[in-house]
Amino acid sequence: MSWNVTSSRAHIRKWWGTLGFRLTAGYAISGLLTVFFATAGLYVVLITNLDRSTNLFLADKVNVLQTMLHERPNDVDALREEIELESAARRYERFYIRLLDSQGNLLMATPGMADQVDLQQLTAKTLARPNHAIAMTGKKGRAFRVISVALPVGSPPTEQDSVQIAVDISQEEELLARYRRWFGAIMLGTFVIFPVAGYQIARRGIRPVEEMATTARHISSSNLHERILPDGYPVELASLADTFNQMLDRLEESFERISRFSADIAHDLRTPVNNIRGEAEVALARARTVDEYRDVLGSCLEEAVRLSDLIGDLLFLARAESPLTYLHRASVDVSELLSGVREYYEASAAEGGISLTTTVTPEPVIAELDRTLIQRAVGNLIANAVAHTPPGGMVALRADADSAAIRIEISDTGEGIPHEALPKVFDRFYRVDTSRSQASGGTGLGLSIVQSIMTLHGGRAEITSQPGQGTRVTLHIPIEEPQNAIRKAN
Repeated sequence: MSWNVTSSRAHIRKWWGTLGFRLTAGYAISGLLTVFFATAGLYVVLITNLDRSTNLFLADKVNVLQTMLHERPNDVDALREEIELESAARRYERFYIRLLDSQGNLLMATPGMADQVDLQQLTAKTLARPNHAIAMTGKKGRAFRVISVALPVGSPPTEQDSVQIAVDISQEEELLARYRRWFGAIMLGTFVIFPVAGYQIARRGIRPVEEMATTARHISSSNLHERILPDGYPVELASLADTFNQMLDRLEESFERISRFSADIAHDLRTPVNNIRGEAEVALARARTVDEYRDVLGSCLEEAVRLSDLIGDLLFLARAESPLTYLHRASVDVSELLSGVREYYEASAAEGGISLTTTVTPEPVIAELDRTLIQRAVGNLIANAVAHTPPGGMVALRADADSAAIRIEISDTGEGIPHEALPKVFDRFYRVDTSRSQASGGTGLGLSIVQSIMTLHGGRAEITSQPGQGTRVTLHIPIEEPQNAIRKAN
């Protein structure tokens, strides 16, 4: 029993949490409230107008009697016609009038008034509130509106004389009762119609969302090519579909790049591991001399260094994305830094027949930088330039600065990069040459590391290239005041 209750509650919570139910409830409640307040407002207006009409009728009768008594005080026939005959001519909204002297003696009354109206109750009610229209119930259950006004009607007339008027408002009460019945029927109908109509509207409204969700559920790593077709969708959902499709484009591109990288990195990892294994197996196949073992160990060490560099690059990129990464900022002379990096790569450049030059401004270029990371970024660019520049070519380093940023430029006269590849060269795992040989660009992490280092410094890297003429990479590093430096290590 407890399980059934828990399951029912969970089902209700799930049902309540659906967008379709919330939209249906919103439409139904809004419609019900609109009909209720509109109908109730009309009912209030109707009551107000009926009461006003009855009050105006009573005021008009009082005014007529007052005028007759003032202008023709002795015209008893006219007064009798007004009191006795006019009411008898009415079929529905009948009224009754009686005249009383100062002693409360009856002077004149509409025939049948005593049969319809409780005169003692009328006197008591009007005595408490003279000159005000008051509702009361007659002897036969009919509704009346009564009023008592002081008028000089006696002989001789005095200020204590009075006129009492009662108007039958039963027709008005029946009208209001019919209105209330219609009101109840309308509200009952809306309780049935509005939820159904709201549900249909909600279903139509969320159908595009369900279609988008269905498409999204079908998308997996094996069919990232599927897209949501925004044709016929509302503007808001069409924009959402376009945004979702753009996200899928980026995911598909990244997934393909990672897939290519997985194959490349597997090969790059397998090659040195197989080399180490092969060297070790050959060395252990029979007894060797010390020199032979030394050669094997040297070869294994080279492969181990290659593996270590590859793993180090991957770990660096992973750490660079962490928000907890700190820069070890210090005052760095950029000119001196470039000179040191040039000296480090000068031997390997000269071995390939490539000249390596440095051009800096006469004034020292000093900035708060992480020296190790900037050296690594510049070193990656120089190594890349040397690897893609033929013998007899040149790699040039240049640095300058203004009040906002430092610019470090590495240019070469090498083979260049195709125009269609330029937007992607800083992407992780991307290689212009898709072959797996180290000479063609390794795993494609070098330029990604450069861009990550620039991002950590709040800067950026830009690249321009002409196939067959060379490539230029410019590092833009903002100059930070010491008080504004961030992510500085202790």
